[in-house]
Amino acid sequence: MNFFKKIIGNFVPSMKEDKSSENNESKYFPDPEIPVDELFTFKFKNNGGKFIYCENEIELHENFISILQENDWFEKEAITYEKNLQPFLIENRIFFQNIVNPIFFLCTCESLIADDGSILFSSHQFLHHKSNELPKDIIVIAKTSQITRSKSDGLRGIKYRYSSNIPSNITTLQNFKEVVNDNFLQYGIAPKNLYLLLLEDL
Repeated sequence: MNFFKKIIGNFVPSMKEDKSSENNESKYFPDPEIPVDELFTFKFKNNGGKFIYCENEIELHENFISILQENDWFEKEAITYEKNLQPFLIENRIFFQNIVNPIFFLCTCESLIADDGSILFSSHQFLHHKSNELPKDIIVIAKTSQITRSKSDGLRGIKYRYSSNIPSNITTLQNFKEVVNDNFLQYGIAPKNLYLLLLEDL
């Protein structure tokens, strides 16, 4: 998974067509399958998501602080429903109890979906809330092992992890930029300004 260092900020090479070799390959050979990590990175960034690869826990915390600095979010209010994420807020003077005006939402996720660059969530992250009830700015902390090929794979992962206690409010987000043209498919969908801190764990 160390390929992330090579592709951050660059166009994913395998997404381009190699026309020089096109005539040398038989049309009957199947196209090579793009690795899920590479495909997710390309699709997610194409959706407008902000991707930050973290090789270890130290980089994870440093990059989280960089996001706070970039947006001037110190001593502001935020939302998180996950106890294990509270230290990120406490250490950086972010208020998350008895709040009135939350600036951003901090959470983990269930899966990262490579086919469309979306992120799969459940009630473990959102509780009963819909995405449009959460702040526009979101920071997601995920691990490379959570990348799956399709939504079906992500849903199977939820079923495997939680067995008989399947969470509710399962949903995906994949709209991370303002729609420039008139796309009726995007009506009623408010885009999120989403940062993904992806921690290497493989």
